[in-house]
Amino acid sequence: MKKALIILAMVFMAQSYGQEIKQVPQISVNGQAKVKVAPDQATITATVETKGSNAKDVKKENDKQIDAVLKLIKKNNIATADYRTQRVALNPQYDYAKKKTNYNATQTIEIIVRNLNQYDELMEGLVSEGVNRIDNVVFQSSNMAKYESEARQLAMKDAKMKAEDYVSVLGQKLGRAMTISDNSQSYSPQPVYARMMKAEMSDSATPRETLAAGEIEISANVSVNFILE
Repeated sequence: MKKALIILAMVFMAQSYGQEIKQVPQISVNGQAKVKVAPDQATITATVETKGSNAKDVKKENDKQIDAVLKLIKKNNIATADYRTQRVALNPQYDYAKKKTNYNATQTIEIIVRNLNQYDELMEGLVSEGVNRIDNVVFQSSNMAKYESEARQLAMKDAKMKAEDYVSVLGQKLGRAMTISDNSQSYSPQPVYARMMKAEMSDSATPRETLAAGEIEISANVSVNFILE
């Protein structure tokens, strides 16, 4: 009997609580924004790769070429904090046809170029000094945080404008925001166009351009729930 009374009391309390909950009129909208910016710096990921049948000789040759690359980077007045060795590897590769083991040595360096006027000369120098693989070139802005903040604010304004457009037709007013969700995705802006310079020099004295950085886009996407008054 006691158990039954307790259950009835709990049901009554739940019903009373449910009756007290009021439906709050609200509207949910998404806001989007994009800020286009001309990049002012680039991050280059470059690799020196050497192969041979003797592990010691392969590693030695790889180190020699990397030494030349590092000297070139310093010669171009790249700050010490703006370049680093990203990966070092020495791997055996067995040739089943010839029944022998060869070795492949790689060293990858990441370089931040804060002055894009250096880009062409540096890229050509890297190739000349032994870099035989440009793994990636990412163009960036040194004021990334500023433009990300600008994009977020514009996305919120877009959401508010959409919500006001909807409720104005109903003769209602937009109240305060109840919830805000950031749906922006983290990404690294990619170049509109970039290619590695050929190792061979042209006979022409006219400087060749290999960079068309264009613009990068910083985007923001938010979901907002507004109360309706």
